[in-house]
Amino acid sequence: MSEFERDTHVERIDDLRFKGLVDPGWNISVNPNGGYLLSIVSAAIAESVDHPDPLSFTAHYLRPGVPGVECEVIVDVVRQGRTLSTVRASLWQEGKQRVEIIAAYGDLSNRVGIDSDITIEMPRLPPPESCVARSGDIQGIDIPMINKLHVMMHPDQAIPGQSGVPEISGWIRFTDDREPDTRSLLLFCDTFPPSPFGKLGMIGWVPTIELTVHVRRRPAPGWILGRFRTDDLVDGRMIETGGLWDSTGALVADCRQIGLVLQKT
Repeated sequence: MSEFERDTHVERIDDLRFKGLVDPGWNISVNPNGGYLLSIVSAAIAESVDHPDPLSFTAHYLRPGVPGVECEVIVDVVRQGRTLSTVRASLWQEGKQRVEIIAAYGDLSNRVGIDSDITIEMPRLPPPESCVARSGDIQGIDIPMINKLHVMMHPDQAIPGQSGVPEISGWIRFTDDREPDTRSLLLFCDTFPPSPFGKLGMIGWVPTIELTVHVRRRPAPGWILGRFRTDDLVDGRMIETGGLWDSTGALVADCRQIGLVLQKT
């Protein structure tokens, strides 16, 4: 069992409820990574529906998770059809709801309609070995999660504020060489440094309010390339758009989030 599978494992309590543990090894500073919390929820959903792949996954973060503490995931299958399952789910700790999710699941190995060559081309980046590893020293915070993931940053974007552009790009894969799948894409969409740092430098904390991930294809083995850009930032509220591409150059996920850009106190 990989670290990702072990640390997102859940056990069924009854028809609706599952229990798990929020492992502190996936923290950014003192808080569990938001994509990691989604991965725990997705493990429970996978036990609840017949369809294997998340197609759309929308999460609203109500409050931070608590590392090292058990969690409960409640899964309500709203509808399960032949090609699509719609699910509502939530993650709770210490009697408080942490995340609210609505998701659509399907089977990306099955064609359901028209195919085309319309897509977003993979950006050009230096290879992973020519990039710079994400580092807590560079960002000025402790990032336990980087012991679970290789996050290799574009060398022109590795230092906050260096590029002068609100964009972050690089490569990602698990340190234990677990190959990517559609469930891990939910994590990868939320594990790069916040894109405002590219322009503004290390200004503070960027908590997510809402994150939507659209999974487009099952990823091929190997590194995943990620690119994220701030589209708009006003009064401390940020809109960020991102994409993930696999080792064949195929777009495997895109995402969009609204977050808060908070100053250091």
